[in-house]
Amino acid sequence: MQILIIEDEARAANQLQTLLGSLDFEFELLEIIDSVEESVTWLQKNESPDLIFMDIQLADGLSFEIFQTVETDCPIIFTTAFDQYAIRAFKLNSIDYLLKPIQEADLSHALQKFNRSKKELTLTNKILQSFMSDLQRSKLRDGILVKDGDGFIQIRISELLYIYSEESITFGVTANKRVIIDETLDQLLPTLDPKEFFQINRGQIIAKSSIQKIDKYFNHRLKLLLPKAGEKEFVVSRQKTNAFKSWLNQ
Repeated sequence: MQILIIEDEARAANQLQTLLGSLDFEFELLEIIDSVEESVTWLQKNESPDLIFMDIQLADGLSFEIFQTVETDCPIIFTTAFDQYAIRAFKLNSIDYLLKPIQEADLSHALQKFNRSKKELTLTNKILQSFMSDLQRSKLRDGILVKDGDGFIQIRISELLYIYSEESITFGVTANKRVIIDETLDQLLPTLDPKEFFQINRGQIIAKSSIQKIDKYFNHRLKLLLPKAGEKEFVVSRQKTNAFKSWLNQ
């Protein structure tokens, strides 16, 4: 049994391997991949494995972006740390998932399902689109709680020009102020409207409405001019450039 693990947390990938071994599951691990870009490249160059374990949030974005570029008929079991509202989208679309931290009993059940019918774990474009629609509806929010002195205030998501991470602190910038958000970019991204917000690199998320100018940048990247940016640079990473252009054309 050849498997591929797409997971950006080394500890989680190692735990999954250990659990598979403890279940006497005979497998050959082909690769551990930690990004959307590397996953696309691997799937384009290699034959499909028998089974993929795929994390939702990868180093450079959501794993669903992989399917915008490549198609695979390989069965997939998703792993996720998403909350109960997002889990509803999995169940509605009969997509198999393992909630982190993965438990041996849950993994065993997923493998039994795989052995019974591989087709049940194979995603079609229709299923994936339906799932993404349900996931977005379950997670999107209008407001966000931010720190304000010794307390908190709520601001509207539509007020945000951009969000960035610096020294493990998440900042949000509006037309009037910079605020501290008590969540990581990984936690925030699934709750933002994908039509309005885009993660241009590992440390920055920008609002479409805030883009004032787009310039070509070296190494096939793009540089953005945003309001209230000061000396801060906003550069779309090379691996995100094509997806960014497609996003702007939506």
